Amino acid sequence: MRFVDEVRVFVKAGDGGKGCVSFLREKYRPRGGPNGGNGGNGGSVIFQVDPQLSTLLDLRYSQHIRAARGEHGRGKDQHGRNAPDRIVRVPPGTLIRDADNGEVLADLTQPDRRVLVARGGKGGKGNAFFASARNRLPRQAQPGRPGEERTLRFELRVLADVGLVGFPNAGKSTLLSSVSAARPRIADFPFTTLTPHLGVVRYGDEGTFVMADIPGLIEGAHEGHGLGARFLRHLSRTSVLVYLLDISDPQREPWHDYGVLRHELHSFDPALLERPQLVVVTKYDLPATRQRLAEVTASFAAHGIGLTAVSAASREGVSELIRNIARTLTKDIVDDRSSDRKRSTISFTDMRKRAGEAAADPQASAQPDEETWTWD
Repeated sequence: MRFVDEVRVFVKAGDGGKGCVSFLREKYRPRGGPNGGNGGNGGSVIFQVDPQLSTLLDLRYSQHIRAARGEHGRGKDQHGRNAPDRIVRVPPGTLIRDADNGEVLADLTQPDRRVLVARGGKGGKGNAFFASARNRLPRQAQPGRPGEERTLRFELRVLADVGLVGFPNAGKSTLLSSVSAARPRIADFPFTTLTPHLGVVRYGDEGTFVMADIPGLIEGAHEGHGLGARFLRHLSRTSVLVYLLDISDPQREPWHDYGVLRHELHSFDPALLERPQLVVVTKYDLPATRQRLAEVTASFAAHGIGLTAVSAASREGVSELIRNIARTLTKDIVDDRSSDRKRSTISFTDMRKRAGEAAADPQASAQPDEETWTWD
């Protein structure tokens, strides 16, 4: 399945149904009273997290999402039906932004979490609603209110505890496949990995954590070189970063490579450098790696950084690495992946009120003035 992690979508809630102007017509009651029904409410557009999804591919081909209009009112006091809500499913880790100003509107991480992105319009009142002692034959009714509409930008950020960071061909995909059931493409050429891959790593009797392999970085990635830095967003939810260094090439300087990786992360989001980290030397089974390991270890130790050497091919050092990662991760982070959360639905208006933004933005929850139709 094609991996899509960013898409722009226009959403439109359903308009409310029109109120009806109607009068009772019977053989011996030529001036019967009003019996026009109210219009039904329009459907709202709601996004819900579906743990079975892992890409925004469906939204790529449904970039205009509309909910149904409420049914119009009819005579004989028949009210129009409310339109059903349009529920659209998205993968966990979906971030919803306002496409116009970039404001983060919702961050959907928990299974079955819902967010109302466009509220349906309210149905108009029929003329029976306007009957009174002074106005026994009202000839006015209301049109339905229009449903909300907006353009949104969706970003998918994978949910992982551990992120693997390294240059192309540093051994990230090989390591992930050796410690989990994930099977990313592995080949001896740069940029084999073109999309993020996730794997569940098990340790001890019941411990697990999720590891993410993202496409390799090169110097200048934040400026668009190589595959660019667009995949770095998938590291934003990780708790631990693991830097993988290939020291088998004598022409490369490991400390410089480490600095380049850190610089690219800092250019994307300085907060990434505050995450706990582990630095790992890969391809320990190669003679060239063993020959340089002592020298490289000493150079990193001079800066207070310890190294772990592993070989995904022979699995040498892999168990120690998994234990080190597990010790770094807190129990709360590891257990949070399996915690049950109650499903809830929240609207953008509710979120703005909670954040105290309603006063600064009066139009956030404002409804248009009621309009009334009149028949002579």
